Amino acid sequence: MHYCTKCVMPDTRPDLFLDEKGVCNACRSYESRKSINWDIRKQEFITILEKYKSKDGSNWDCIVPVSGGKDSTYQVLKILELGYNPLCVTATTCHLSDLGRKNIENLKSLGVDYVEMTPNPIIRKKLNIFALTTIGDISWPEHVSIFTVPIWLSVAKNVPLIIWGENPQNEYGGPATASKNNTLTRKWLEEFGGLLGLRVTDIVGTEGITKKDLIPYIYPTDAELKSTGTTGIYLGYYFPWDGYTNLLIAQSHGLATFDQVVEGSIVNYENLDNYQAGIHEYFMYLKYGFGRASSVASLHIRRGRLSRHDAAIAVKRNEGMFPQSFLAKPLSEILTPLNISLDEFISICDRFTNKDIFLTDSSGNLVKDEKGNLTKKIYAE
Repeated sequence: MHYCTKCVMPDTRPDLFLDEKGVCNACRSYESRKSINWDIRKQEFITILEKYKSKDGSNWDCIVPVSGGKDSTYQVLKILELGYNPLCVTATTCHLSDLGRKNIENLKSLGVDYVEMTPNPIIRKKLNIFALTTIGDISWPEHVSIFTVPIWLSVAKNVPLIIWGENPQNEYGGPATASKNNTLTRKWLEEFGGLLGLRVTDIVGTEGITKKDLIPYIYPTDAELKSTGTTGIYLGYYFPWDGYTNLLIAQSHGLATFDQVVEGSIVNYENLDNYQAGIHEYFMYLKYGFGRASSVASLHIRRGRLSRHDAAIAVKRNEGMFPQSFLAKPLSEILTPLNISLDEFISICDRFTNKDIFLTDSSGNLVKDEKGNLTKKIYAE
């Protein structure tokens, strides 16, 4: 396990690579911004919007996928500022928090048309359990529907242009070919859109789930996409993306944040909408040895707001603790709707824990403290 020499991301993160100087591709991507003419990029963005704009006002100009968080609030504000009419689309999260609902209502109050798609909660529960026990990702169905729902709504309502936020391959590291591509394609969605090697069709027949139960999680066909001309672009390609700046802008328009640092993070303004997000982040830590704190700290390091030394201390202090609660909701209450006991949850955690990353005893058993916390073998320094 090796860490980037500029930020605190380890090379265990999927699709993140260190170059010959030990610098990760996410840091190199950020460095490349210095050569970008953002004025030209803005004009390119406006040109695209003008191309897809409803000329007679009979339809929306674009679709903006939203969660109600800082980034999607900023996305909506930017589109409205430029004078265009978006249809905002939410694929409801797995276990919506009170704060998440509040921020969704705030986003709607900005003055937009808004559609919220809530997949069958009985099926969603089965998918949560199946994905958690099969691939160690309780949020798999949410992350898939975030991409699929806006796309099939684009086809159904004949609104070809979808405007996403930042390409995660740019912000967090990914294949160079993906990070240079600002256009969302079906191929990108299949590779990076939350599938994690688990195809939707693999689930048919599990727990009585049928094909019709999975409609919200299936992409439109290539023929359907072609007939509409559906395409997606990243706002972060055309404007210098910065989550903290997005936060300040969103807060000035009513976004609410948590009243303390979010468990497992170093800030109070991310992952506010889903009580299950703490489990998702914890399993990322178990598999790869990093979590939300490392990701956020690295973003701030690249922008000169945090030194690598201070970031490493903050991450070690806050990241990877056993998720006793998330957004102040006890773990037992988060697990209850899924009919998973605490002992069952711990057993699942142990099954997905990477023993190459965490300390074990002479018998190969994971070493835990009295609160169930693990110890990594190597930390960023």
